[in-house]
Amino acid sequence: VCLTCCSRDVMVKIDQICHKNSVKFFTGDVFGYHGYMFADLGEHEFVEEKTKVTKVSPGVEDGPDTKKAKLDSSETTMVKKRVVFCQLKEALAVDWSGEKAKTALKRTTPDYFLLQ
Repeated sequence: VCLTCCSRDVMVKIDQICHKNSVKFFTGDVFGYHGYMFADLGEHEFVEEKTKVTKVSPGVEDGPDTKKAKLDSSETTMVKKRVVFCQLKEALAVDWSGEKAKTALKRTTPDYFLLQ
């Protein structure tokens, strides 16, 4: 489901319905030079191919690079990963006065609060 030009209450309500029924949800809007986009994709599981790291055997090489791990591009392993997206209601309910939010506040553009 994709929503644009909707009120905050409508977006939250539609997202809750979509999240409950495992339907992907996108919303966004543009106001002149400012805009926003939000995606609630529910739960997503995927497999990622990673290159194996091999440790160098002691005594094989000399020099400063001896202790560093080396990538062996011929050997790979599959790693299963899972991502859980939050709902719009949770994203909008961030408490900016908490200790944890102080570090995020430094990285958040003032435009975010303008759009709120």
